[in-house]
Amino acid sequence: MLSKQDITRDWLPRYTGTDIGDFGDYILLTNFDNYVKKFSERFNQPIRGEEGPMQTCTNTEGLTIINFGIGSANAATIMDLLSARHPRGVLFLGKCGGLKGSTEIGRFILPIAAIRGEGTSNDYLPPEVPALPSFKLHKFVSNTLIEFEQEYRTGVIYTTNRRVWEWDQDFSDRLTRLSTIGIDMETATLFIVGHANKISRGALLLVSDMPLMPDGIKTQEMDRRVTAKFVDMHLEMGIRAMTEIGEKGEEIKHFGY
Repeated sequence: MLSKQDITRDWLPRYTGTDIGDFGDYILLTNFDNYVKKFSERFNQPIRGEEGPMQTCTNTEGLTIINFGIGSANAATIMDLLSARHPRGVLFLGKCGGLKGSTEIGRFILPIAAIRGEGTSNDYLPPEVPALPSFKLHKFVSNTLIEFEQEYRTGVIYTTNRRVWEWDQDFSDRLTRLSTIGIDMETATLFIVGHANKISRGALLLVSDMPLMPDGIKTQEMDRRVTAKFVDMHLEMGIRAMTEIGEKGEEIKHFGY
């Protein structure tokens, strides 16, 4: 295996238990196995790769969902591996912490950019390159949010490798100075590695906690409530947006890289 393509064509099936030809043209990414299970039940299709690191399910309309795990390293891995299939569009359905009073639990964020605080993306492009979604893909997601009567938020997400930072006041103060509206561990990496691999990409984030607010740090009980109340809508909006892109056949890839 002398080329990146040789490696990714071998590794994508190995990581996911799914042959390259069985992936759809459009991809939903998630960190959670329950999203894949709900997708499988919704379309009555089998889950593949259940004994491996990543699980997938594909419906008959050419839409695949992948649980790639948590963190920027896994985010980079899946976007590299997907270069073997080169999907027409990838949408990340993730959760994030809300950093503003207007990004309450249960709100949806459509990020216009992400700050590259994770470090992983520096292996792909220089730090000066902004982490951006594909505008035309986000246009479809925005239309879907409106159809679902969701008053969503837009702004900049901070992506970090730190999972336990809530105790660190200096880190919290820096987030405030940066004027970011949310924090997660994947979005900037997905945007940059997608850009490096010429894959159109976007993110629709569900605010699951408010770590800068009193009593806002995520707990098991809080996560259960968010899952019960908002995850079905989150998944359904992702399915609707990506299906609509496929039905309309509109080109969403940037003209140049």
